[in-house]
Amino acid sequence: GAIAIGRALGTNTSLQELWLHDNEIGDEGAIAIGRGLGTNTSLQTLFLRSSSNKIGDEGANSIANALATNTSLKALNLGANNIGVEGAKALA
Repeated sequence: GAIAIGRALGTNTSLQELWLHDNEIGDEGAIAIGRGLGTNTSLQTLFLRSSSNKIGDEGANSIANALATNTSLKALNLGANNIGVEGAKALA
């Protein structure tokens, strides 16, 4: 699932959009996606909006850390997840 996608993101150089709504990603999957985003150079749009994805603060922190080094991502949607104040601050 999301862990494999995260691994693939780390090496993929052609994918530009990824829409993963309603996939029950959770923090573990979001952490893997964050790791992949940290080295990805092609992804421009990442759509993870969905209450069923259940991404919380830990996953949001991982994605936020990746954004510090990722230079290609232009659009990120994490709406309707379980992100609290800590995760929101990390992403701000």
